[in-house]
Amino acid sequence: MSKLHLVFGGRVKDPRGHDFEDPSALHIVGIFPDYAAAEAAWRGEAQRTVDDAQMKYVVVHLHRLLEPGVDPAA
Repeated sequence: MSKLHLVFGGRVKDPRGHDFEDPSALHIVGIFPDYAAAEAAWRGEAQRTVDDAQMKYVVVHLHRLLEPGVDPAA
């Protein structure tokens, strides 16, 4: 099974948190089949917006949400 990852970002109220200002305006970068691909996409978007402290991009481990009881180390 693929370990799917979602990359998205948007403006946050506080750069130290994950409280996005307008969830309807989130930029969905995509869903990726592994962490390496997701990290590359995240890095590209984070670098593109590096001068805007209110912009934040994140990687979400979708496989952990889909199978919450599965040990991620396994």
